[in-house]
Amino acid sequence: MLWLSKHPKWQQARIVDVSTRSFGLNSPAVAIRGDEDEDYDGRKLCYLPSFARTYSLWYQRHYLSVTRTESQDGIYHMKEVLQIDILARDHKVLNNLLLEAKHAYHAAEEHLISIYVSETSGNWRHVTSRPKRPLKSIVLDPGMKDLLLDDARDFLQSKEWYSERGIPFRRGYLLYGAPGSGKTSMIHSLAGELGLDVYIVSLSRMGLDDTSLSALISELPERCIALMEDIDAAFHHGLTRDLEEENNVSDGSSEEKGHEKEKEKAAISSPLSRITLSGLLNALDGVGAQEGRILYATTNRYTALDPALCRPGRMDLHVEFKLSSRYQARELFKCFYLPSGGSDDKDNREDATKRKTSVSDSADASSSSTPSESDADVTSEKLAQSFVGHKHRSQGPQLSRKQAEVLADRFADLIPERELSMASLQGYLMSYKVRPVEAVENVSAWVEKERAERAKKNKRPSNS
Repeated sequence: MLWLSKHPKWQQARIVDVSTRSFGLNSPAVAIRGDEDEDYDGRKLCYLPSFARTYSLWYQRHYLSVTRTESQDGIYHMKEVLQIDILARDHKVLNNLLLEAKHAYHAAEEHLISIYVSETSGNWRHVTSRPKRPLKSIVLDPGMKDLLLDDARDFLQSKEWYSERGIPFRRGYLLYGAPGSGKTSMIHSLAGELGLDVYIVSLSRMGLDDTSLSALISELPERCIALMEDIDAAFHHGLTRDLEEENNVSDGSSEEKGHEKEKEKAAISSPLSRITLSGLLNALDGVGAQEGRILYATTNRYTALDPALCRPGRMDLHVEFKLSSRYQARELFKCFYLPSGGSDDKDNREDATKRKTSVSDSADASSSSTPSESDADVTSEKLAQSFVGHKHRSQGPQLSRKQAEVLADRFADLIPERELSMASLQGYLMSYKVRPVEAVENVSAWVEKERAERAKKNKRPSNS
């Protein structure tokens, strides 16, 4: 909120209720590191005005004073006020100052996305700024990333098209599927690609009811991403994040299924939830619903959602995120171990030679683009020997592109189709960051262990 005095010579601006204490200065592009200090511990230095003190300076030949104060707004919320006084004859100087500050803030946030959450007071609070995640780091089945990105870009460029046809300028996406399949990571990456901030709407937040939810949605900026994670949990508090038996275990009795449906219906009217289905629907596409925003909702229980919530106009595009395929396993392995920078095999072999690694001469001299099985075995054996004793990536040898592709193919062949989540595969590869050969050799035992643990977990409800 900005206040300006009407005096012609003394222009005053008061920036009320600042959303972040650092005023955008916590960005790595702005914060002072102190590179001359060899013992730099990574903590950033930021300059902020002290409370209850007035600072005087000159800006474009005009006298300027800055005062930062803090007061209590309500019981739990503190309000910060930054008051700027400029001695000038018109608002032009003040406008130039605010525009310059705005450009500096956007420059600091150029490679970051801002995350906002709702407070109990009903206001949006800036909690953090996260680096943009490259879209290439998300491993999905072919076509899924292009579908979501192209559709969102087309929506943001179609405001006039919606207006001419009298259609509310809103777009909703429902991402559903197995836990750990990349739904939230994809939203994070899309926010960076589209240059939009993320506003997290927690439907299970204490004190949130239909009225406050509608007010939160209506106060969203025109261009942003509204994120509702686990949207089914707002009405089904007893549900778990684990995959249900419908994906892994069949032959369930009809009586048990009917009993589960009764429990789900009872959970909708549970006093633990102050959000009603009608209140959520009105907030999404009611008269006071904000336009221009993109809504992403995630759920692990697609069939548990009410059909009214899933209809077009509220959730326009439904995208299923399945458990990992062999294609995803192969691409994830390449993402971990493929040489960066797009270097070819020749450059990689020269780098490997400089680091005195043991690479097969036959594999280096081979002109074929697809290595034979014997070449793959020799390469793996030599690499296994060269990786002994290396614990960190900077100490270990670098794989050539051909070697990484050979190991990726072998790794994918050992991964069962649609049984493991991408999160579990990533966790497994994280334990072999500089040991790709061991990751391939031990993956079969790890898969059997995961199957045994999943079978044990699925048996627990039947014994209770």
